[in-house]
Amino acid sequence: MSFERSQVHSNRRLRWAVIPVAATLVVVLAGCTQQQLRGFLPGTPGITNHTDGVTGLWVTSWIVLLGVGIITWGLVIWAAIVYRRRKGQTGLPVQMRYNLPIEIFYTIVPLILVLGFFAFTAKEQNSIEQPTKNPDVKIEVYGKRWAWDFNYDNVGPGKKGVYSPGIQAQELEKGDGSIDESKIPVLYLPLNKSIQIKIESRDVDHSFWIVDFLYKKDNIPGKDNYMYFTPTKLGTYQGKCAELCGDYHSEMLFKVKVVRQSVYDNYIQSLVDKGQTGILGPEYNTNSNLPGTTPVDADK
Repeated sequence: MSFERSQVHSNRRLRWAVIPVAATLVVVLAGCTQQQLRGFLPGTPGITNHTDGVTGLWVTSWIVLLGVGIITWGLVIWAAIVYRRRKGQTGLPVQMRYNLPIEIFYTIVPLILVLGFFAFTAKEQNSIEQPTKNPDVKIEVYGKRWAWDFNYDNVGPGKKGVYSPGIQAQELEKGDGSIDESKIPVLYLPLNKSIQIKIESRDVDHSFWIVDFLYKKDNIPGKDNYMYFTPTKLGTYQGKCAELCGDYHSEMLFKVKVVRQSVYDNYIQSLVDKGQTGILGPEYNTNSNLPGTTPVDADK
């Protein structure tokens, strides 16, 4: 009789342990959309040579963490159910002070996870940050309150460059906060060409963020930052400042158009035809107290 009761309790415990696992499997196997497979990241696969690597790191990290969470939650729920106080029981249950194998387990496993996340993140970041030797296109981006200036280097007459000055996003008269898309600054990039973008600021801290490219870099006064990538999918992508920089930070928008080489060449020529040759350099910086400069009233 005692054996039968023990077997019944054992079956009940097993059932309670299996329920959360089965429910989780049902949810996972129900099917995932493309957005879910990408971990709800913006964009689509293959936009640049780096985006798939970033997506893979993100999704894999979440899968590992979800697995750890399921195991932890399952054990907590199982222990709460199996070892709950039952009717007629009094006093404290048997106390366990030490369990060396378990203590080693919950020390070593988190350490392995942390080191693993660090190693794979460092590897992916090193790949993204690796400078491209002799990039096909060099562009200089200045962030300014509250717009962007784009300089295209080594093109135009005498290879002295051309520029495209930007203005702050303009709201339409509808009064609903909608933006006039035709006046947003546009950065043109040729398809399948290696790009180097030099990132600078004319005044305060900004952050150059092309959302679907899954990467951003800060515009810091007095410091040059760089981005290296190759756009591999035609399209128009949204960009914005990702660093709170003042009253109209939310209107510091731009677009990126990845186009074929012929379209890119025509755009560069259109800037030449407008007389926008040369570059808009640091002489237009509004911050006069950058390193290496002398404030106007320094001698007073």
